Formats: sequence, structure tokens, C-alpha cells
Amino acid sequence: MPVRVRVQPHNFCHYMLNNRGLCFYRSKANFTLQRSRDPLFWVAALRSMQADNTGGECPAECDCPPTFPTAMYRDNRNLKKMPYIPSRMKYVYLQHNQITTVPDSAFGNATNLIWIMLHENQINTVGKKAFANLMSLERLYLNGNNMTKVPANLPRSLRDLRLSNNKIAKVPPNAFEGMDNLTILLLQNNAIQEVVGALKGLKSLILLDVSGNKLKKVPEGLPDMLHQLYLESNSIEAVPADFLDHFSNLQYIRISHNELTDKGIPPNAFNVSGLIELDLSFNKLERIPTVSTSLEHLYLQANQIKEFTLGSFCSVVDITNFSKLKVLRLDGNEINRRDVPSEASLCLRLASDIIL
Repeated sequence: MPVRVRVQPHNFCHYMLNNRGLCFYRSKANFTLQRSRDPLFWVAALRSMQADNTGGECPAECDCPPTFPTAMYRDNRNLKKMPYIPSRMKYVYLQHNQITTVPDSAFGNATNLIWIMLHENQINTVGKKAFANLMSLERLYLNGNNMTKVPANLPRSLRDLRLSNNKIAKVPPNAFEGMDNLTILLLQNNAIQEVVGALKGLKSLILLDVSGNKLKKVPEGLPDMLHQLYLESNSIEAVPADFLDHFSNLQYIRISHNELTDKGIPPNAFNVSGLIELDLSFNKLERIPTVSTSLEHLYLQANQIKEFTLGSFCSVVDITNFSKLKVLRLDGNEINRRDVPSEASLCLRLASDIIL
């Protein structure tokens, strides 16, 4: 049989959300911006060097490189309050400080900002009008703070919003109203119990991460354009029957570390042709769910599966009908290699790793 058993790291390779099709590995760690290594930094630098070096002097406690005249750096310096930001600034880096408050006037002098990096501070208060007048803002990083709610009046121009690793318990229905350009929304590792109505209208959203919360069901109103959906480490017991009916672009789904049972997964819920990777590991499944023959990576480790059902991968087993599955993880279940039927060499002929 051409399949073999080999333990390898559980990595998911996804695509950068830009037009270059660059590949990156998503990890459980926060997304952070590293100046020298992140290609986005150099894109911003090139933009900045084309701008006028006008609009006020750089604050003494900050760095404003001559080669990057519209960027201001004040990261990793134990800053406890928001500094003055000159009007010419478009890129502000204030991450890894001890800022607790973002007042309404924080960006009143710099309304042309494009990026604001405020991650890994101690922010617990954000003024209702703090971001209201930033009509050009594209990236707002507020992950790793102490916020208990989504900031109000967020700019509709936002493309990348990161609110992970806070203490947010509720997402109001109008939290992201009018944000047609938003492509990345990170809400993982908060205390969110439900998301009702807040995602409707996000017609450009490609990546949604609500892992590590207190969700008991899949969020309602998921945008049709989603490519990547992360729901792991919640308390989800079931998925809707029409869960994936309207998601022709969805390619990656993680629902590991939940409370899913066979009863909570309707027949053919994951049997959709566009799906490439599906992670249902660390749940309470006793059977292998039916998946599409186009699926390439399936992770089912640490469940309670007792039988290797080849019909879950191929409705008919013959020389012309086979699965595109490359990686299948079933370790930590109640089956072993002897349970793999001989016909697997036909159905799973492309599988390089079947881990039992």
C-alpha cells in the first residue's frame, strides 16, 4: 500500500492577503510587525519617501527616520501615555509600551494616518471619537491589551483590524458597520460568547479568527468571501446544516478543541468542493465525517473514532474515482493500521502521510 505512517508537525500554509500570493504559516502567536523582515514595512517605506517632509517636528522622545519621513517610532520604551503626533505622519509605531488610554484627541493633529500599531500595551480605555476622523486608516493593531469592548466609530477605510488577546466579552451588531474594505479581522483569545449580526456587510472579509473565546455556536452572518475561518478552542457542539452552502471561496477551516459530536455534524456538512484544509481534531467524534474528494489536508487526531470508513473519502472506490487527500491525521483515536482497508491504496493514492 503506497501510504505510510510518519509523524510531522501540524502546520497550515495559507496565503498572504495581497495580490502577490505570498505564503505564510499562521501560528497561535499574535501577528506582529517586524520592521526589518516584514515586506509590508518596505512597502510603507517606499510610500513614505515619496511624501513631503512637512507638518511639524518629530517629538524628542520618538524616532522619525529621514528615509521614512512620515513614520514615527516610539515602541519598546515604557511609554505610559500617547505622545504628540505631527500632522505629516502616516505610520505610527507605539507597540510594546505601557499606554493605558487612547483619548479622543490622540490623533486629532494627524488625520492622514494609514497604519497605527498599538499592540502589546495596557490599553483599557479608548475614546469614542479617537479613530473617528481617520478616513485613510487601513491597519489598526490593538491586540494584546486590556480592552473590554470593541472601540466605537472605527473608520470604514480599515482593511486589517486586530483585536486579539484582549478582554472583549461582547461584539455589538453595529461594531463593524460600513466596513466594506475590511479583509482581516482578528478577535481570538478574548471572552466573546456570541457574535450576532456584527459580521453582516463585511463583503471583503477574507480571514476571520475567533478562536480561544467562549462561543457555543458558529457565528451568524458569516461573509460570503471568507477564505479562512478559525473557530478552535471554543465550546461549539454543532455546526448548522447549511454551514458551508454559501462559501464558494472558503478553503481553510479550523474547529479543533471544541465539543463537536457526530450528532452535531449534519451529513455532508463538510462535503464541499472548495475546501482544502479541515481541522476537527480534539473533539468528540466517533466517526470520520464525509468530505469532498478535493480536500487535501484532514486533521482528526484526538477524537474517539473507532472505524476507518473509506466511504468518507470516496463514495465509489475504483481506478477513476479517488481522493486528493495528501495528509490524514487519525492518531489519538481507537483505530490502528490494521483497520485501514486494502482499497485505501486506490481511494487515497495521493496520500503521502496517514498518521494513525
